[in-house]
Amino acid sequence: MVIDVVIPAFNEQDSIPLVLADLDRSLVRNVVVVNNNSTDGTVSAALKGGAIVVDEPHQGYGAACLRGVEYVNESSLTADIIVFMDADYSDYGDELEQLVRPIVIGEVDFTIGSRALGQREKGAMMPQQLFGNWLATGLLKLFYGVRFSDLGPFRAIRLSTLNALKMKDKDFGWTVEMQIKIAKQKIPFIEFPARYRKRIGVSKITGTLKGTILAGYKIIYTLIKYR
Repeated sequence: MVIDVVIPAFNEQDSIPLVLADLDRSLVRNVVVVNNNSTDGTVSAALKGGAIVVDEPHQGYGAACLRGVEYVNESSLTADIIVFMDADYSDYGDELEQLVRPIVIGEVDFTIGSRALGQREKGAMMPQQLFGNWLATGLLKLFYGVRFSDLGPFRAIRLSTLNALKMKDKDFGWTVEMQIKIAKQKIPFIEFPARYRKRIGVSKITGTLKGTILAGYKIIYTLIKYR
């Protein structure tokens, strides 16, 4: 199966070389780094690491993901599976094979590397992240009847399935929108216990009070909106 990786990146020049180095290129066709208005050396570092770089001027995690999906869909040979992961080196790229295997063998269409089920380095998730994750997954169960343990960024999905979801969110609601639509359309999924470490640099979302509030509001809003 053809597998492409999409990595949204905003000022991650120190971490992106490590992220790219950890990926087994024999498993993937393209690694697409979506430059989301970086002002440092992210682009040159990504190119040096062998990634394809595309630009998304609209600031937002969801916007960057949507741009990456658009690039993959426009490729001459369409991918079968698309993987999303963060550019801050918090995800373990060497677990990619474990992430995609259930889709490759036809068990499910969607997988998540769950930080809640796996081993987290001490301090890798801030208290507001842990609470927000607990609340969001609880509301997913209450509103939509599915049990997720995490809204983790390290995820894989069959591209045809992703396209059918018609994703729209351009910022903090991207991950929960995907999981809501997976639930509503009764698409088979599985989580696996993923390792998670402290990110390199400061989080642009949970590293600031404003980012934390906006992300929390958008996630709750999205959960209610699609209900």
